[in-house]
Amino acid sequence: MTRHRLLPLLALVACLAAGAADAACQVQYKAKRDNPLKLDFGTADLPDEACASEAAAAAALAPRLAEKGWTLLAIVSIVPKG
Repeated sequence: MTRHRLLPLLALVACLAAGAADAACQVQYKAKRDNPLKLDFGTADLPDEACASEAAAAAALAPRLAEKGWTLLAIVSIVPKG
């Protein structure tokens, strides 16, 4: 691979690795959006302090979803990373 193609690829890999290092767990959740009704089953990476319980995960995730117009319905599971 030529040098001018390799550097952007290495930068992307470094950014992805840094983002993954911050996440202590991954949660699966259910959310909804009204008018028209849409349901979503998704996953999100959360920091260590949000991984202790479903309540902590919900408190961390609900505002992030609300910014995008979604309402958190339930935390389905919490899976530790690493």
